[in-house]
Amino acid sequence: MALKNYNPTSPARRGLILVDKSALWKGKPVKALTEGKRKSGGRNNKGHVTSRGIAGGHKQKYRYIDFKRRKWDMPATVERIEYDPNRTAFIALVKYEDGELAYILAPQRLAVGDSVVAGEKTDVKPGNAMLLSQMPVGTILHNVEMKPGKGAQIARSAGTYVQLVGRDRGMVIVRLTSGEQRYVGVAKNPVDHPHGGGEGRTSGGRHPVTPWGKPTKGARTRHNKATDKMIIRSRHAKKKR
Repeated sequence: MALKNYNPTSPARRGLILVDKSALWKGKPVKALTEGKRKSGGRNNKGHVTSRGIAGGHKQKYRYIDFKRRKWDMPATVERIEYDPNRTAFIALVKYEDGELAYILAPQRLAVGDSVVAGEKTDVKPGNAMLLSQMPVGTILHNVEMKPGKGAQIARSAGTYVQLVGRDRGMVIVRLTSGEQRYVGVAKNPVDHPHGGGEGRTSGGRHPVTPWGKPTKGARTRHNKATDKMIIRSRHAKKKR
């Protein structure tokens, strides 16, 4: 998608750059590939607010996205590019040769009428899917599985990507945009607040915390020790100058 620049008619518009959505599908999504979403208003089953700042909003339908791409060696044609209210990236409706429809994440430079295919080894082009073990080192990727067959989990947001930088121990090494490097399996696929109160302006009197007293501003919240062994270089590692 192209970017739109605006004339500096005001200070706010001087640096405004937005994504051009004029080429997106104007109609409704495919009904068979959607499901209605029920809003909770940020409340749990007892009616208590557990997620603040959530209320109202437009009705949304969840679009089923094919994160596995298991329809191998069957070309599909991009029918249209659509907006998805559930994610930052646009989605593409593809139609396989047998008539089946599916939604996939739309990478950059994918256009209506393009042909995409998934397989063990295919051409390296936007929209195609293949095994990580068959990709050349240096390839820019998105929509990457952490475990074979589980479905893509890495680099699914708009503008995100990873780069395949090497192979070792029967796995591939990918570098994330955060700077983290990690191994990936290639067997089959790629109201009150603790800071409140007091007279006048204060600095808080304690280290920054969330409204529930959890440390913030630098406190690490990662507890997924099961995959720590797959990380080669942490994104928190200091870079050499």
